[in-house]
Amino acid sequence: MTEFDANTHPHRRLNPLTNEYVLVSPHRTKRPWLGQTEAPQVLDLPQHDPNCYLCPGNSRSGGQKNPVYDHIYTFVNDFAAVLPAPAPATPAAPHPMLTTTPVHGACDVLIFHPRHDLTLANLAISDIEQIITEWVRIYKQRGTQSGIKYVQIFEVWSLSEIPTLPSTELASLRRYSLFELPTPNAPRGPKGRSCLLCEYAHVEVGLPEHDSRVVVKNNHWAALVPWWATWPFEILLLPYQRHIPSIVHLADDERSALAEILSKITIRYDNLFSSSFAYSMGIHQRPVPDHDCHSADDDDEGNVAHLHLHFSPPLLRSASVKKFLVGFELMAEAQRDLTPEQAAGRLRACSERHYLRRE
Repeated sequence: MTEFDANTHPHRRLNPLTNEYVLVSPHRTKRPWLGQTEAPQVLDLPQHDPNCYLCPGNSRSGGQKNPVYDHIYTFVNDFAAVLPAPAPATPAAPHPMLTTTPVHGACDVLIFHPRHDLTLANLAISDIEQIITEWVRIYKQRGTQSGIKYVQIFEVWSLSEIPTLPSTELASLRRYSLFELPTPNAPRGPKGRSCLLCEYAHVEVGLPEHDSRVVVKNNHWAALVPWWATWPFEILLLPYQRHIPSIVHLADDERSALAEILSKITIRYDNLFSSSFAYSMGIHQRPVPDHDCHSADDDDEGNVAHLHLHFSPPLLRSASVKKFLVGFELMAEAQRDLTPEQAAGRLRACSERHYLRRE
């Protein structure tokens, strides 16, 4: 009987955060690629674009005018998906399957830098540290407002309910903390209990490189293509030295290390296809800050959370060839060809010097 080879044979992998499977079909990467090849992308963007809604001093699409800001700038979205309280009461449901739940909150837009031509990959680490400081500020501001139960940082949305995906992750983290025994030497969650992501990070960081999905790490953070990744070059970024519920709980050196590794991740992304790499990034953590931001001892839903960042990029083979969730993936389950190990290896091999800055 043929011996199983994860780089050849189809198999399924479980995402323990969502309790969903992904189908891995590595044999499909052996198909010949007859698509285009592309030269490195050289963007010639201006430092200030008079037609950009977000540049300093310009008018936005809703008519409001931006100040002439010289650092990170935050404003309330002119066309927010949720509105401030009070939300009107919803009508009685004609049937239990037709229930409506009111929701209120706010949507804040964060502009990372006044220059139109710079992305996260091009920013100085000191600029990224300012972004993290702003994330902390607005997380604390929105998360302590009356009726707010959840703050999602990608931009920043605050809501009166915990959304589906983070709610699912929190339930999985809590279930794991109650029923699984901690591995010796791994960081532990509240009251010494197991933490799913502490355990997972401990396993990944300890693997030899030929088996590893770790792309880059420093003294506090590990960036890896998770075992259960859906997107071709998906990255999960998480602290691996100790259990950290939220960005508010970060020590100064952990914040600096976060800025450093965010720079290294995004530079590698750009270097992968010599292009400005597209991705969605978001932070999952405590739904809202606790009252004592330096204590993580209480065994509540918030402190079961383990701070982590998701990067979900759609690019597959080049700057213009993307992965779409269609067909089987919409009707059955997620599927990928390139294994997470292969994706991590390709990202690890990328230079930490941005392709536009090479001599």
